Amino acid sequence: MASGRRLSERWFTLVLWLVAFLFAWFLIGLGSLVVGDLPQVEHRYSIEQFLDADKARPAAEALREIRREQADSRRRTEQDQLALAAARSASEAAQETFANWLKTRDATQRVDQDPGLIARTQQLDTLKSAERAIEERLEERASVDLALSERENAQERVDTDLRAAAQSKLDAAEREQELRVFGYRLALTLPLLALAGWLLLKRRRTRNWPFVWGFAFASAFAFFVELVPYLPSYGGYVQYGVGVILTLVVGRAAINALHAYNERQKLAEARPNEERRTEIATDQALLRLAKKVCPGCERPIDLTNLEANFCPHCGIGVFERCPACTHRKSTFERFCYACGTPALGPA
Repeated sequence: MASGRRLSERWFTLVLWLVAFLFAWFLIGLGSLVVGDLPQVEHRYSIEQFLDADKARPAAEALREIRREQADSRRRTEQDQLALAAARSASEAAQETFANWLKTRDATQRVDQDPGLIARTQQLDTLKSAERAIEERLEERASVDLALSERENAQERVDTDLRAAAQSKLDAAEREQELRVFGYRLALTLPLLALAGWLLLKRRRTRNWPFVWGFAFASAFAFFVELVPYLPSYGGYVQYGVGVILTLVVGRAAINALHAYNERQKLAEARPNEERRTEIATDQALLRLAKKVCPGCERPIDLTNLEANFCPHCGIGVFERCPACTHRKSTFERFCYACGTPALGPA
């Protein structure tokens, strides 16, 4: 069966639902910005705030001093290496010149060149002594670098221990801050959700129902979707704990609603047929009949049986004969669709 609403009314209803969704969309965007900016009410922590200043400052200064000494040692080592390369080059050149001079002397067999031999030999010895002195300095530099490296490793271990202790304190402070920020978000979204529930219960049938539903959609999205990524995690205890609480609250509300509905239905089924029919809206009754359920108790009924005019479960009148044309029609229709005669009683 078709609904009793006019076609234009259906279009207006669709437009109003579009307004509700647009209102919800803008509210969701605004809410996401507010929820995302809430952490800014807290200052950010750094590991330096939790370092033991009495120990960390001397340790950092000692480490900087060691690294300055290492930099100076590397610079001097590079200079000595350049000097060593130059000394070796000079020594090799002198050695080559001396070898050529010896060949010439052997060829001429001139005795008067012996003093030159001694001088050249002494020059080579001097160059070799300079080369050896540089090598000894490099060996000392290597020993100093090794000692500095060992001191650096020891100081780095001290710094690492201090930072590990500070990191533990930082993690604890950030967990507390995370809980506070989550509390801020919960304090913002939970009242909105409660207000949305109250509006749905009290104001969903008013002329401003699109805004009521839009606000309800946005509040539900803020609480059940936007709040979830910020839910603090402590091994899953918080998530599962919140899930258990929400399940208990929603489940208890659903159980109470079901029992209240059954009690209302029992009371309604005990009232007279005419009185019950007047309290059921025409559109609602026709929609339920289209689903092949009783408009009163919502239990299945056989609409194909032309002799079944009453619900076999609650006894409410579902069909009747038109007093003008005797055509069978729903008792909830205001006019007979066969002849247009108005219904005798209120529908």
